[in-house]
Amino acid sequence: MRTSPFLLAAGAAVLSLAASLAQAQVVKLSTSAGDIKITLDAEKAPKTVANFLAYVKAGHYNGVIFHRVIGDFMVQTGGYTPDLKQRPTRAPIPLEAGNGLMNIRGSVAMARTNDPNSATSQFFINVVDNPGLDPGFAADGRGYAVFGYVSEGMEVVDKIRAVPTAPSPKNPAFQNLPNTPVLINKATVEK
Repeated sequence: MRTSPFLLAAGAAVLSLAASLAQAQVVKLSTSAGDIKITLDAEKAPKTVANFLAYVKAGHYNGVIFHRVIGDFMVQTGGYTPDLKQRPTRAPIPLEAGNGLMNIRGSVAMARTNDPNSATSQFFINVVDNPGLDPGFAADGRGYAVFGYVSEGMEVVDKIRAVPTAPSPKNPAFQNLPNTPVLINKATVEK
């Protein structure tokens, strides 16, 4: 019995995907709500992944809070301590949106300002599918660079998205701040 060329090609694609996933690096976020593991896609977002790993290895994320929690959108972290002091950052990186990775539930993307090439340390986890953040659909047409996905702990992300939030009485820039801080206690590279 002969195997069709389509099945051979599909099998090769599956093996290639499995090999790249086996080599993918994983970062563990030990949070006050539980552990979240993020599998990184260095093949599609090499500069973004390198930037994220540099912050992890430097201990930048240890002790930062989820400072923007919007239950029907995303949860954002990576820049502020519980007293809302911003951590110093490295130089911004170029936008790597348009890499084929989409802002779907469980994907992890870089936060940025209106300048597409302004991402530094802050990132967010999409808690729903957010096609309006993808290139071509985003208001600026550029989108937000996805660089990984939650491979374990989406139930923890859902716990975080459900925390009560309010505007900060100390700083009006924080409109969706959890009433009780949710911290990243430690971020580590697993493999």
